[in-house]
Amino acid sequence: MNHRSTRRPSRRALLSGGGALLVGALAACAGDPGRPDAADSPSATASSGTTATPTPTPTPSPTPTRPALQRQPLPHGTVTGLPAGTPGIAWTVDDGASSEVVEAYARFAAETGTRLTFFVNGVRPAWTNHADLLRPLVTSGQVQLGNHTWDHPALTKLSAQGIVDQLTRNDHFIEDTFGVTAKPYFRPPFGYHDARVDAAAASAGYTTPLLWYGSLADSGDITADQIVGFADQWFLPAHIVMGHANFPGTIGALPRLHELLQERQLATYTLDDVFDR
Repeated sequence: MNHRSTRRPSRRALLSGGGALLVGALAACAGDPGRPDAADSPSATASSGTTATPTPTPTPSPTPTRPALQRQPLPHGTVTGLPAGTPGIAWTVDDGASSEVVEAYARFAAETGTRLTFFVNGVRPAWTNHADLLRPLVTSGQVQLGNHTWDHPALTKLSAQGIVDQLTRNDHFIEDTFGVTAKPYFRPPFGYHDARVDAAAASAGYTTPLLWYGSLADSGDITADQIVGFADQWFLPAHIVMGHANFPGTIGALPRLHELLQERQLATYTLDDVFDR
């Protein structure tokens, strides 16, 4: 598959007002000093005998219309991108070290209609803490779940049985908690995998290593501005983009990432929207 790798000019100046897109819990979590003040009121004073019209509550703009795709057969081997010509991205989210970020992502998805694929580490309490919030999104198909192992070891350092145990334990967690299977997709932690890892994973039903073609680089603690900068580079058609639910900078970036999708008229797709498994 061919991908464009040319970087686009920075759009941070265009995105600086993005916090106005989301309201409620997501804005509160972000702690963004530039977000709209809910106490704002109309400047006009009502005339005698009339009542001032209250300021309408802003609602987030929806994601761009998602063109229906003819699903493609799932490729053999490692997948790093979507089929050429896909008019959007697969936005994938790993780990879940921060309960607050997992919650923010779930609320963001519910408010904007953004379609996401979470690669879950079941050991993280966030997935249990917010299962009730996530479950309707998973049931509807707007959010898809993939297997990121139980507790994020480097699979290349484990025995074949250790690899199977990691994926199987996490598989049971996902099925018990959300009522769906993550098969056949697994994302090896750190991207570390080889033929031996792939064979062991396949024996557990995980036949498709799912990597990425662009990262928000937020596995560590970076700022919202930095995250938006990486999105500016990688939010391009047919890309699989990897984010993380680990640190608060991600929460502040979410409204601006949504605005970038709108600006570029990029739809969001789950893996199941694109591939026939």
